[in-house]
Formats: sequence, C-alpha cells, structure tokens
Amino acid sequence: MQLLLDNRTYSNLLSYMPDEDKLNRLSMLFTLFSDQTRLRIISALSISEMCVNDLSIILAANQTTISHQLKILRTVNAVKYRRQGKVLFYSLADPVYLDILAIGVKTL
Repeated sequence: MQLLLDNRTYSNLLSYMPDEDKLNRLSMLFTLFSDQTRLRIISALSISEMCVNDLSIILAANQTTISHQLKILRTVNAVKYRRQGKVLFYSLADPVYLDILAIGVKTL
C-alpha cells in the first residue's frame, strides 16, 4: 500500500506520536476518569483533604469501595496521603487531575 502523505507530513506525524510507554501511561491516566466513584473522590479531594470515613459519608458509599478506589488512585500517584495517628488523610497529588476533570465537565 502506498502512502499518500508527503514526506514532511509523514515525518511530523512520526515525531509527534507518543511512544509505547507514554501511550500506556496516558491510557492509565484516562482510566482514572472512567469510574464514577473515582471522579467523585477527585472532586471531593479538590476541595479538602479527607480520610476514608469522611469520603464514605460525603459520597454515600461504603468504606471498602472508597478504600479500593483510593488504592487505585494511589497506585498511579493521583492522590497522596499523610498519616495522623492511625488515620490517613488523602489529598490530590497534583491539581492537574482537577483540571482534567474540569475540562471534561466543560466539554459536555
């Protein structure tokens, strides 16, 4: 099959295409936003740091669900935590996650 693009366009396309590692990381990033509970957690943590119990009450979800979703968010470094005694307080690791969420909302 013959390419109909000119060489310059072809070269530009190749140079701008993300490599496999970046594609995998992008896929993981956007997967964060594919779950309603994670979206609600990100929204809540954009306002204030919270513990699992507070998130559970605010989001009307059981603690196991919140903990599971926080574990996923921690795995990809979307949230961070600090320990106060036996309680972990979660917050967004980077405001870019709220920015991405806001762009999504604005796009609707």
